[in-house]
Amino acid sequence: MDWQTHEISNQFDELTNYNLYDTDAPLREAMARAGAGWAGEDLSGYGARLGAAQTWQWAADANRHTPEFEAFDARGRRTDRVDFHPSWHELMRMHREAGSVSMAFREPARRGRWAAWAAHFYMEGQVEAGSMCPLSMTQASIPVLGKEPGLWARYGDKLMSDTYDARDLPIEQKSSIWIGMGMTEKQGGSDVRANTTTATPIGAGGRGGEFLIRGHKWFFSAPMCDAHLVVARTADGGPSCFFVPRWKPDGTRNPVRIQRLKEKVGNRSNSSSEVEFQDAWGILLGEEGRGIPTIIEMATYTRLHCVLGSAAMLRQASVQAIAYARQRRAFGNVLAEQPLMRGVLADLALESEAALVLAMRLAEAYELGDDPAQRVWKRVMTPAAKFWVCKRAVEATGEAMEVFGGNGYVDNGPMARLFREAPVNSIWEGSGNVMCLDVMRAIGREPQAAFELLDQLGADANGDAAVQAEVEALRGMLATKPDELEGLGRRFAQRLVLTAQAVLLRKHAPAAVADAFIASRLDPQWGRVVGALDTRAIDVSKLLQRALPA
Repeated sequence: MDWQTHEISNQFDELTNYNLYDTDAPLREAMARAGAGWAGEDLSGYGARLGAAQTWQWAADANRHTPEFEAFDARGRRTDRVDFHPSWHELMRMHREAGSVSMAFREPARRGRWAAWAAHFYMEGQVEAGSMCPLSMTQASIPVLGKEPGLWARYGDKLMSDTYDARDLPIEQKSSIWIGMGMTEKQGGSDVRANTTTATPIGAGGRGGEFLIRGHKWFFSAPMCDAHLVVARTADGGPSCFFVPRWKPDGTRNPVRIQRLKEKVGNRSNSSSEVEFQDAWGILLGEEGRGIPTIIEMATYTRLHCVLGSAAMLRQASVQAIAYARQRRAFGNVLAEQPLMRGVLADLALESEAALVLAMRLAEAYELGDDPAQRVWKRVMTPAAKFWVCKRAVEATGEAMEVFGGNGYVDNGPMARLFREAPVNSIWEGSGNVMCLDVMRAIGREPQAAFELLDQLGADANGDAAVQAEVEALRGMLATKPDELEGLGRRFAQRLVLTAQAVLLRKHAPAAVADAFIASRLDPQWGRVVGALDTRAIDVSKLLQRALPA
């Protein structure tokens, strides 16, 4: 008997087959502001490819069929190899061929290049986050390796290449390469100065010299990268930074022994590992004992990537929640028309646009270089934004999952993947407390620059009294004794970011968006849970239509 107990109705799949760029008005406006209109056609085409059902399927498959570690080949020879599902390679190829590694560093006189790159990264991160890890580290290594003439002459063209080359071969035989990093050790975590891995010179040593690396890394990101930037101690005891390739110049494998792959909450498509260096061969970058400033330069860029990556998750969470709520019916009405749900969706939309406008302002600061006004944005606002935006993604992805109810909690859709992915950006490249301490240290070193940043925010507030009051409150906090201010680091960073977001939205977004953000975020009662905002004075319909055109 062919049983049919019920008809399936009122069930809707997650949104696919849509253009991530064309449906994102705030992103298109950001490109216009940044002078990146020249990239619009490319971004629209890329947004369509990323939003295609096939790309979503690759994302799902790459996270279902996770990387597999093979320590030895069939005859017992050590290989230390990690194999990936074909879907991973399709995603990586797509990103590389789109120019997402090198775009920001090409044509240095071209206005908007950083905005165009940020838009690529932001859209990519909405679909699949694991592939963003090697993409981020490789892009961030370009300015570091660019300061080493010998290495750059040998490998610069392979770093800048838009060709995808997945072969496990010595760098000299490849058309393009990926770069990872190795900093964290068991005993130190974020405290890199506690690292015990050592580096012994071969011959004279010194900058550009050869060393043997011995020790371990507790988190070694993307072990199949063609090379890693690794922190190790030289004889004088100072942490130094080394370029450690997967293959040695003589064509033999470098003895970087993978111990195991990490079993992570999310980011499952990407391989993270524990390794030991058994006298691995490496080249010193920069001066001996200056490894932390060298690797921090790389981390400055990857922290921007964390902000963009979390903004991407906020965007995708909002889009999926709005699209689903417009179709699903409950208690006699469409979810998106029910007052409480409208508050949740509006709050998600506000959080998403505020994260994007801040991330794009940071990207502008990276493009404009060492101008003092831009330097303070990079030095103070980058860690503050990483702290706050990444935290908000954790909260918002959980709320968006709840919009789908039990359907959101099952582990074969993008909502569960977003929820699992969200915490990694808060943890990677410095946890929340580390970011807040970094903000405090930056202010302590350049207090005048911090006051100038507040002056800039005040000037850009366009006379908004509520925002101006926040600027003055932050100014008052800076007068707190340094030892007391450190303990207020989270409060200060949160308030600084919310003020900056309010200023940027007032300056660039429609009044309906800026008014709603300022009315909610500067309300002392806001923030306990997503959607707990007073919608009576907010144009929810305009917010939702702007977030995702119906």
